[in-house]
Amino acid sequence: MIDFSRNHFELFGLPERFRFDGEVLERAYHALQSEVHPDRFAAEGESARRVALQSSARVNEAYRALKDPVDRAQYLLSLRGIDALVATDSALPFDFLERQLERREAAAHAQDAGDTDALEALLTGVRADCATLERRLAALLDADRAWDEARMRVRELKFLGKLAADIDGMLGELEA
Repeated sequence: MIDFSRNHFELFGLPERFRFDGEVLERAYHALQSEVHPDRFAAEGESARRVALQSSARVNEAYRALKDPVDRAQYLLSLRGIDALVATDSALPFDFLERQLERREAAAHAQDAGDTDALEALLTGVRADCATLERRLAALLDADRAWDEARMRVRELKFLGKLAADIDGMLGELEA
């Protein structure tokens, strides 16, 4: 079974960094999941089955947290005692919010007009900004150890991820 005291990175044998080889995560996940999957313990006693179920859930939770860039950054910050998305401090820079409001308005107009090309262009722009923020987060977390600035960039990345999902949903509605 797994050692529940290990953090997500240790669990998969990964460096405690924002940037790592995603293929290594995939291979480690599949290997660990096959080792602890509850089906392997179906013939065992109640206690062994329960531990297998808990182990499998822990492996899945760790995998989801490390696979997603926002969750991974949040987790890295949490290892340092920093809550990136604390509800009492959700402020974002005004110019950032203004830009995203403009994008939301443009997306709403494009959806109303049935303009999938405009929505796709907006989505491409949002995804490009996400990629830029991910590169910035890698530098802030892995090299600079600039936790406070990283915290702000995580909130921006989460906001952009939601915007991208919303625009993608609009596209899905138009294409249906």
